[in-house]
Amino acid sequence: MKSNPSQQLIPISEIRDDVVILKDGSFRMILMASSINFSLKSLEEQKAIISQYQYFLNTLDFSVQFLIHSASLDINPYLTMLKEKEKTQTNELLKIQTREYSEFIKNFIETNKIMSKTFYVAVSYTAAVVPAAGGLLESFKKLTGQKEKSSESEEKFLEHKNQLWQRIDAVTEGLARCGVRTVPLKTEELIELFYQLYNPGETAEGIALKT
Repeated sequence: MKSNPSQQLIPISEIRDDVVILKDGSFRMILMASSINFSLKSLEEQKAIISQYQYFLNTLDFSVQFLIHSASLDINPYLTMLKEKEKTQTNELLKIQTREYSEFIKNFIETNKIMSKTFYVAVSYTAAVVPAAGGLLESFKKLTGQKEKSSESEEKFLEHKNQLWQRIDAVTEGLARCGVRTVPLKTEELIELFYQLYNPGETAEGIALKT
């Protein structure tokens, strides 16, 4: 039995101008979100955050998805920096302290698995399919994500992206009221994110990917 290429299992058709286009023709933009230490807030602050978050969810008339990406913390760059700092220390006592601190951090990470967590919000938009002169065939092409060859494709893409940006603004403002800052990912950041998701343990550095 012939197996299908792994690319067929990935729902992404392309990443274009900071927008993820899925094979079903729908669009996604992804926000990276900051975190807040809820447990350190006072009871009044916690109630205010919950109230604002509830209001935010109730005002949405479109789908959003919240994701947490966990990965082992890579401290090699930090250890390298400490090693370089140790070499440049002129004070012998400070040099010894830097070396001991570096060894402590290295041993601590080896015995305790430290994870870094990154928070994302995926905002979706699906263009309405309206049967036109082409009838059911044209509608089917849109539903299945088949690309149009007309000169209007770029204009339609910009129109859909504008609709998606309006949703991004609503999500950004809603989460800001909860104390959460967000920033939309650019094309290069999206490529790196999805490469890491589908290739855990590797990085996209030096990898050429089509967008």
